[in-house]
Amino acid sequence: MKDEFGGENMDFKDYFPIWDKLNEKQRENLLRVTKFRKVKAGTLLHDGGPSCLGLILVKTGQLRAYILSDEGREVTVSRFFERDICMFSVSCAMPDMQFDIMIETEKDTECWILPACMYKNLMDESLAVANYTSSLISRHLSELMWLMKQIMWDRFDKRLAKFLLEESILEEKRELKITHEKIANHMGSAREVVTRMLKYFQDDGMVRLTRGSIEILSEEKLNQIIGE
Repeated sequence: MKDEFGGENMDFKDYFPIWDKLNEKQRENLLRVTKFRKVKAGTLLHDGGPSCLGLILVKTGQLRAYILSDEGREVTVSRFFERDICMFSVSCAMPDMQFDIMIETEKDTECWILPACMYKNLMDESLAVANYTSSLISRHLSELMWLMKQIMWDRFDKRLAKFLLEESILEEKRELKITHEKIANHMGSAREVVTRMLKYFQDDGMVRLTRGSIEILSEEKLNQIIGE
């Protein structure tokens, strides 16, 4: 089944986690209105405004959800990978849950977009969908609370060490192609603060800094900072 983006919805059922909880009519309607998209890295999918994109189900790639302050400072709220579902862009279907959160692609991404009105109808019709949605929202809110705790109570060097190690695991390499500005955007900090701390890490033999990349030299030392 092809849509206007030229994608295939035929394997959607293998990725939608509660497909077997839907009846035949609901399945047919879902496949009919769901759009498959191939999106280049760096694309803004949702601008955080009142418009409602719909629920996003990731097939391949990587999404980043972030908030933007009045001063233009970013902080990453969550990241989404293969088989993850993002609810931040469907909040208009749930009037009591409003998220002013931006969503962008960090890597070339393939995903399905489930229109908000369709998903709201599914929630109204199906207890299984409603329960699953509640579980997703609770997970999103837990991530937000965890983020607030990190920002409010953890030292910046500890947060930065965590970020570098997690990014290394995610990319499966010790040399990270990432700028200080990008790290600052993830962490809700200023580029100058990130640069100053990275230089401290370099002086202590934890990382090697080159233009546009950071090589992790000592995971042990970074873990020592996290464990302090």
